[in-house]
Amino acid sequence: MRVLITGGAGFIGRALSKALVAAGHSVSVLDNLLTGDASSLPPEVEFYQGDVRDVPLLWTLLQGVDCVYHLAARVSVPESVLYPREYNEVNVGGTVALMEAMRTVGVRRVVLSSSSTIYGDQPSQPLHEGMWPNPPAPYAVSKVAAEYYLFTLGSLYGITTVALRIFNAYGPGQPIPPSHPPVIPQFVQQALRGGSLVVFGDGTQTRDFVYLDDVVRALVLAGERDQVDHRIINIGSGRETSLNHLVELIEEATGRKANVLYNRGRSGGVHRMVADISLARDLLGWTPRAGLSDGLKRLLREDPRFSR
Repeated sequence: MRVLITGGAGFIGRALSKALVAAGHSVSVLDNLLTGDASSLPPEVEFYQGDVRDVPLLWTLLQGVDCVYHLAARVSVPESVLYPREYNEVNVGGTVALMEAMRTVGVRRVVLSSSSTIYGDQPSQPLHEGMWPNPPAPYAVSKVAAEYYLFTLGSLYGITTVALRIFNAYGPGQPIPPSHPPVIPQFVQQALRGGSLVVFGDGTQTRDFVYLDDVVRALVLAGERDQVDHRIINIGSGRETSLNHLVELIEEATGRKANVLYNRGRSGGVHRMVADISLARDLLGWTPRAGLSDGLKRLLREDPRFSR
């Protein structure tokens, strides 16, 4: 296939581009490089710097494309609280612009990288795709809206559409920004440096951590399989892990005793979160391969920032 990845210089996009190139596909990447890194893309990838809302640019890049992986988005939950208009313009407006451009050019398939944050607090676990969204922040609202636009415009324009609600992805190359970094690379870095691991709340809140390679494999399958049109599919490990247990697993993987500080004056966010992944198994033939313990060990081996 000929594939376009929007946001393809980001954490997941870079790994996806490598997998698609390795499978023999022709890959183009569009990214504005606000947070992405094009230097680590495979040399076979055609890279274009630009904004996903630039429809004339999209008309050019979509020529001859069979499938679009739409990963371009602003992704910080705390930042979205401060800048909801920006999140609406990029995450929602970018999706609408892409769908309009695909209609004009005649591209017939798109896979949206959506988010588990859409679920928010729910009365039961595991979280399944039929649950009514309860978005706790503007970022999650923007992802709900993007899904609705994706499916509505897909139906109107004759485009096959699928949205993967990705849970807490982690793996080599995940950025560690100074403000609100992802929990796993931040904790691993602090443990290796002898720093403190700050846990908000009491550490009993749970998350579903899924390894990068498993996420990429799910994305590839979503771009290939039949019977996925207009479907939302969870991509997670299917296992619930508390932050307290995560700390223990990181201590085991690094061989370091962590200095854990609890900030009980600040909420740890949604209390419980674990994915029902039965639909991914049924529609994509996908199940995760890396458990959290093994995934942490692979992270330490494969990410040069953590080499010892």
